[in-house]
Amino acid sequence: MRLAAWSFAALCLLPIVAVVVTAFGADGGRWAALIDTVLPGYVWNTLQLVVWVALGTGLLGTGTAWLVTNCRFPGQRIFEFALAMPLAFPAYVLAYAYTNLLDHPGPVQSALRTVFNLGPRDYWFPEIRSLGGAAAMLTFVLYPYVYLLARTAFLQQSASAYQAARMLGRSPWGAFRSVSLPMARPAIVAGVTLALMETIADFGTVAHFNVQTFATGIYRAWFAMGDRGMATQLALWLLAVAVLLAVIERMERGAAQRFPAGRKNDGMMPQQLSGIQAFAAIAFCALPVLVGFIIPAVMLLVMAVGSGQSLFTARYLGFVGNSITLAGLAAMVTVLGALLISYCARLSPGIAARSAKLLAGIGYAIPGGVIAVGLLVPFAGFDNWLDAFSREQFGYSTGLLFTGSIGLLIVAYVVRFMAAALGAVDAGLANIKPSLDEAARSLGRTEVGMLKTIHIPLLSGSLLTALLIVFVDVMKELPATLIMRPFNFDTLAVQAYRLASDERLEQAAVPSLVIVAIGLVPVILLCRAIANDAARPARSPALGATVTRPR
Repeated sequence: MRLAAWSFAALCLLPIVAVVVTAFGADGGRWAALIDTVLPGYVWNTLQLVVWVALGTGLLGTGTAWLVTNCRFPGQRIFEFALAMPLAFPAYVLAYAYTNLLDHPGPVQSALRTVFNLGPRDYWFPEIRSLGGAAAMLTFVLYPYVYLLARTAFLQQSASAYQAARMLGRSPWGAFRSVSLPMARPAIVAGVTLALMETIADFGTVAHFNVQTFATGIYRAWFAMGDRGMATQLALWLLAVAVLLAVIERMERGAAQRFPAGRKNDGMMPQQLSGIQAFAAIAFCALPVLVGFIIPAVMLLVMAVGSGQSLFTARYLGFVGNSITLAGLAAMVTVLGALLISYCARLSPGIAARSAKLLAGIGYAIPGGVIAVGLLVPFAGFDNWLDAFSREQFGYSTGLLFTGSIGLLIVAYVVRFMAAALGAVDAGLANIKPSLDEAARSLGRTEVGMLKTIHIPLLSGSLLTALLIVFVDVMKELPATLIMRPFNFDTLAVQAYRLASDERLEQAAVPSLVIVAIGLVPVILLCRAIANDAARPARSPALGATVTRPR
């Protein structure tokens, strides 16, 4: 069992090692060529995206979380759930919808020209296919990361410090700024960091808007130029940024592990808003819901109806089947690996087990394109060596056994999403008392027997949550799938990207809608879980309790 756990951890580390070794083993002249040509543009564009997305997600996520948690206004209970719904949209799907809506031939600009009798060059309109447009798409899709974590932090805060600030003469805004916001800072920073990790890993949105970033550069170097050395060197730069963000998130998570919450039954008294304040709160909460979910969902529905395509054709059923097959297999393998790693860490909580868990969870900070390059380089080399050896010794060509196979693609998903599964499984194991393990061992149960008869039944909810999260993440994943998929084996995400790349946005709406519909399921379940957890502490009379931020 321990060998299997370490094997999963080593598998998650393999792409990183491969990228580093290949990048430094490539032609040294490429480093200078990169610095003199494309690298400054990639760095500048990626930096701009990071800054704008950080500001946008931080403002929207924190502001809406505070309003729905500690204020009361019309529609507040609806917004609690609705504000998380944009998380179901992949950013590239949102980009397809708004390109169709706001581009020059779209309905908005066409209506402006008709109403005001304008020619094509008689007016100025913001360009959606730009870096600013990409930043906006990413912001409205990723702010729920901050919203969910910030709302959890606000719900778990005691009212004592806030009320003391109010008694000392602070206004509601002053008390929020000086008391509640600093207490929630670790959760907010962690949410922003998660959003930034998704930003630097994004390929579909920036490629559709023709914004040159590290993600697009890796894909172009690998496929358009056939230069694996340049692709791995670009991947190494991106990996460095991703690891830096991962370190920041880890430090913030460590700071947020435990903090005093005062009396658990000392809940915050919500502030009743009325008049202009209530209107402003409704407008601020409605904006991201409208822009991030309702408008694009309506646009996709209209586009899908007018596309003349049906999900029930053999071709589209094949895309759906391929997507479900990959997502289902990847989810089962990933959750199995997470269960083994977490269980072994529980049995032997030493430095080796902690190291294995850390190595296995590092993949969440690595973009899919980097993982794809890191896996293709060693496995392609092994395939070529095996084929040459077989030809020389036996006169038989083995072909490509791993490269371009479903198995290797599933390995990429396991590496990318192991951390998500580990978080859910760890949370479940933390709720199982160690005394159960001791009682089972005293009755003669083996480690495998305990896992089968005690832990798996008690972890059924956590395992189901992990399966659902990984399943949906794989359904939305694009860069690794685009690079590593087998020949003539397309998924809904790949089909949507291909149609959008050909400017066939109406046809791209059909697979995009299916991805969004599936993504709504875990979002709704997650919101319900947060609401249930928030209600639980209010019934506890414990004093001096500490709160742990959920992962």
